[in-house]
Amino acid sequence: MTSITFKTSKTAPKSISDSITVYAVSAFEKESKLVGTAAKKSELKALNLKAVQISGASEATNRIPVGKQVVGFIGLGEEIENSAHAREIGGAIGRAFADTKNLIIDIPIKNSDMIQALFEGIAIVQYEYNLYKSSESKPKQLKTVLLVSGQTLSKAQLERIKIYSEVLDATRDLVNAPANDLYPSKMAEIVRSQGKIANVKVEIWDEKRLTKEKCTGILSVGKGSVRPPRLVKITYTPPKAKASLALVGKGITFDTGGISLKPATGILGMKYDMAGAATVAQATFAIAKLKLPVAVTAFMCIAENMPSGSATRPNDVITFRNGKSVEVTNTDAEGRLVMADGLVLASEMKPDLIIDIATLTGAARVALGNRYTGLMGDDDSVELVKKAAGASGELVWHMPLPEELRELIKSDIADLMNSRVGNPSGGMLVGGLFLQEFVGSDKNKKRLNWAHLDFATAANNDLAPYGYTVKGATGAMVRTLVSVADELATKKK
Repeated sequence: MTSITFKTSKTAPKSISDSITVYAVSAFEKESKLVGTAAKKSELKALNLKAVQISGASEATNRIPVGKQVVGFIGLGEEIENSAHAREIGGAIGRAFADTKNLIIDIPIKNSDMIQALFEGIAIVQYEYNLYKSSESKPKQLKTVLLVSGQTLSKAQLERIKIYSEVLDATRDLVNAPANDLYPSKMAEIVRSQGKIANVKVEIWDEKRLTKEKCTGILSVGKGSVRPPRLVKITYTPPKAKASLALVGKGITFDTGGISLKPATGILGMKYDMAGAATVAQATFAIAKLKLPVAVTAFMCIAENMPSGSATRPNDVITFRNGKSVEVTNTDAEGRLVMADGLVLASEMKPDLIIDIATLTGAARVALGNRYTGLMGDDDSVELVKKAAGASGELVWHMPLPEELRELIKSDIADLMNSRVGNPSGGMLVGGLFLQEFVGSDKNKKRLNWAHLDFATAANNDLAPYGYTVKGATGAMVRTLVSVADELATKKK
């Protein structure tokens, strides 16, 4: 677990052993220039930035010897524009200079919110999943970060940085774990061990309880595996809750596609298919640790999707707790089946807002590329989540739920099909439309406030690291869900 001490000081220390000082470089009209105190330092004034290939492009990093010291440089673009940009700059610094114990950052920054974001970026990237590597793998060493600034951070701001670092590390540990060591019952027990937090309760529903509660989607997906499914219900009940939030996460610990088996190239990486469940668990724990006045109930819908003699077959029909029947036309569209159970359970609680999150469709990557999360739902809920994502510096894109596509999942023998095989039209949107069918109504028969997040692409970064995003499991959307709780608490004041 990352443990860094963050500090601010009006002046740079004269000498700290095992340290690197990082200065700022800006790019004005394609010309790189030292800015802040770096521009005034005699030993740096004569530096020919172009000759030593130091760039002011945003996130560009360099280090060179200057006198008896090695100093670092970070490109800001023109300047640090906002908290989201500060977080990206922090991530770039944290990745480039993690091999020193003490890091001094001497760059101009406008306010304490941006400082907090900068520190968050540094903390978030101090992560490496090396559980299975030999002892020769060296952990990162960064212990102290000092920013030269006349502003200070509050105790609450420093605590939030620490909590974000903890829950993101825990999320990424779960998502990165191989499926032979992380299966439904194991994942449930790990989360229960992490949930020993004030006002938090963790329940595990085994297959007997799932049968009793008519969670037929989770049971159907999980019955092909020798490792039975689980539902984990996490409740956070603060003393004076101002609002209520329900979270539903997809937890497929490995997805072979079931009887509708995936091709060899498509099956790699399917250990990440439980990222939604990991995300809602750790977001709930973060909300509880921050003592936010919002009651949260999270449902982790966990199963392993395997082909076997006991597995669900294409054309099987299952009937859910809310009475709706579904013809399973594609066992590789299993995520929406387990999520349906969670949405029905969440709806029965009549919360102020339901958010579900899942690595639901490959179509999300086709539509949105490698970094964006697809966001669907009713207008008010979408706007609230967009605002929370903006505050967190995470990328979401509002996608529609076209009523005409609802026809694609009508079944001849049941209420719905889980997939229209052979028709790829709007695959991400069809997934959202299916889930919408399991969102309940309030006493006035109006559908409950609901947002759906499809982060099939953002949950795992299989390309090079960037900003504060590491390679592998990213921990995406944890901070956005915490920001949603912030927004709900503010709205209810």
